[in-house]
Amino acid sequence: QVQLVESGGGLVQAGGSLSLSCAASGSFFSINAMGWYRQAPGKLRELVASCTSAGITNYADSVKGRFTISRDNAKNTVFLQMNSLKPEDTAVYYCNAEVKRVPWRAGSDYWGQGTQVTVSS
Repeated sequence: QVQLVESGGGLVQAGGSLSLSCAASGSFFSINAMGWYRQAPGKLRELVASCTSAGITNYADSVKGRFTISRDNAKNTVFLQMNSLKPEDTAVYYCNAEVKRVPWRAGSDYWGQGTQVTVSS
């Protein structure tokens, strides 16, 4: 069993900052990519940022220059620092990890429970 436990989020005024963290626990061989997705009411879930185990990052155009993703591989934890927040960043943010339970099988996606980020104007 693999669990992703998120923390952080909350309410902030536009222009402010928030940070999210997500720790993976359980029995597994390795974690490939870890990342953050978000889903606003009435919209599809979208990728915010991802980071491979080698530290290669990818960002949605809408957050480039404002958000920073990082990982602590030793602690199986991924972070998202969000600066210059805008009302349109309001959404439920989900942690995602591609986890290999055993070395001879491909990884599977696991999701956190989601954490609300609300940016007031």
